[in-house]
Amino acid sequence: MPGREPTQLSGLQLALLRALWQGGELSVTEVHAAVSTERDLAPTTVGTLLKRLERRGVVAHRIEGRQFIYSATVTEEESQRSMLREVNERLFAGDLPEMVNQLLRSRDFQAGDLDRVRRMLDELEPD
Repeated sequence: MPGREPTQLSGLQLALLRALWQGGELSVTEVHAAVSTERDLAPTTVGTLLKRLERRGVVAHRIEGRQFIYSATVTEEESQRSMLREVNERLFAGDLPEMVNQLLRSRDFQAGDLDRVRRMLDELEPD
C-alpha cells in the first residue's frame, strides 16, 4: 500500500519514523524501546502518535496476535523531499537556487563538503 508524502513532521514524529525505517515492522513496544534512549515517553504516547501518523498515511499497521505491528508507508527520501519542497515553497517562494545559496552560506563546512556538493551537481548536469 503506497503512502503519501508527509508535508510537515515534528522531531518526535521523525524519531518514530526513523525507528520504523531502521527496524522495518515494529510493535509499539519496539518503537518505544528504539526512541526511549533519546526521549522519555510512555508506551501509550508512542501508540497514540503512531495512530496519528497512520491517519496521515505515513505508517500502516497489521495485527499479529494482540499487537499492532507498524511499518512506514513512506521512505526516508520521500519524507526529506516533501519537507524540503515545503521549506522551499514557504521560505524561498520556490526559488531553489536561493535556498541552496542560503544552505551553503549558513553552515560551517567539514573538509571535503564542497567537493562532494560539486560532484553531486556534476552528476545532475546533462552531458
